[in-house]
Amino acid sequence: MGGEVEIREQKKPKFLCLHGFRTSGHILKTQLHKWPEFVLEKLDLVFPDAPYPGAGKSGVEGIFDPPYYEWYQASKEFTEYTNFNECLEYIQEFMIKHGPFDGLLGFSQGAILSAALPGLQAKGLALTKVPKIKFLIIISGAKLKNETFSKKAFADTIALPSLHILGDTDFLKPHGITLLDSFVDPVVINHPKGHTIPRLDEKNLELMLGFLEKIQKELTDQEAQEEKCSENALENN
Repeated sequence: MGGEVEIREQKKPKFLCLHGFRTSGHILKTQLHKWPEFVLEKLDLVFPDAPYPGAGKSGVEGIFDPPYYEWYQASKEFTEYTNFNECLEYIQEFMIKHGPFDGLLGFSQGAILSAALPGLQAKGLALTKVPKIKFLIIISGAKLKNETFSKKAFADTIALPSLHILGDTDFLKPHGITLLDSFVDPVVINHPKGHTIPRLDEKNLELMLGFLEKIQKELTDQEAQEEKCSENALENN
């Protein structure tokens, strides 16, 4: 009997992966293959396309084939949003259909969205019909520039395990550094490249594996606690 828990297969943390501006789920999946297979195998990754076709030129044209998609549209200064609430509803419907999800992984526009969602969820402004987001992996992220949504999303410090990947020459790096202040004990990976998903050198691979081990333990402990509560409930009945 004592060995049953030990041989039980661990559930992989399931992440919804939100791609960059005017790219696609397939493109993000391809970009993540810069990471070793043994890293990717530790996660259950799901790659949806954003709800709106790219409404202009894509920065990956000539590198990755279309179609390209965007999560929402913004003004030139990125301060006014169109279809943002519709985007949140689209993500929720996808999570209901394909979840439950434990975390969000986002790159660029997808990272900006992912970073804001736990705070919006806590305020009852997004993802109200799905379980609480437990983990975040933010690659080339920033805060939303729309003041109304940003103030609500980051009104409180976000206390969940988060990994932030910052590029030395990424135009979003200053915003990514500012974003760190909104999280409790964020794990930070710095790399020498720009606005891209980087390969992981030895030091960064160690940081990544440490983060994945932490969230796996948290998930396993939570499942054990839920199982114990269920057993107690059955005994009491």
